[in-house]
Amino acid sequence: MSAATTDQPENDAALLRRYRRGDADAFAVLYARHRLGLFRFLAGLCGDASLAEEIFQETWLSLVRSASEQQQASVQFRSWLYQIARNRLIDHWRKHGKRQGLQDVFDEQLHDSPADEPGPEQQLDLSRDRQRLQAALDDLPQEQREVFLLRAHGDMELHEIAELTHTPAETVKSRLRYALSKLRRLLADPAPTEEVCR
Repeated sequence: MSAATTDQPENDAALLRRYRRGDADAFAVLYARHRLGLFRFLAGLCGDASLAEEIFQETWLSLVRSASEQQQASVQFRSWLYQIARNRLIDHWRKHGKRQGLQDVFDEQLHDSPADEPGPEQQLDLSRDRQRLQAALDDLPQEQREVFLLRAHGDMELHEIAELTHTPAETVKSRLRYALSKLRRLLADPAPTEEVCR
């Protein structure tokens, strides 16, 4: 039974198999399906849009060059893809001996508003909201930020994040809870983040 005869889209593993057999259209579907979440995850984690783009491209190239499938049937394609991206970013940080702070990476989310152009006051409010969000994310410990970004942009379940990060599921759950709690607190009170932005 083909994907065309069902209401459900073809799963990632089937698309990857088709791509491995030479079907370039299958790769295009995989890329379209995962590009935005993967890029947002990388941009949020590394805080540098140009570095995120570089790692993003390396991730897809690694996938293209790899002759292997996912290691186990239980590993989702998405988890495997994010693992490749995460490893490439860690390799980059090790090679350069540094980590970079978060920068302006969530513009797209803030522009999902109605089509009419915001006025100067609205633009200033959006800019302040973006700065507050960046400051709040920057204030999260690295482990909490990663879990939050995998959940928010990777749309991953807790068990998938646990597998990807090699962390017990309860620890992942705690990190996400602490991250959400801290973000709520930081974003509810504009005073601390405004001081940081001065």
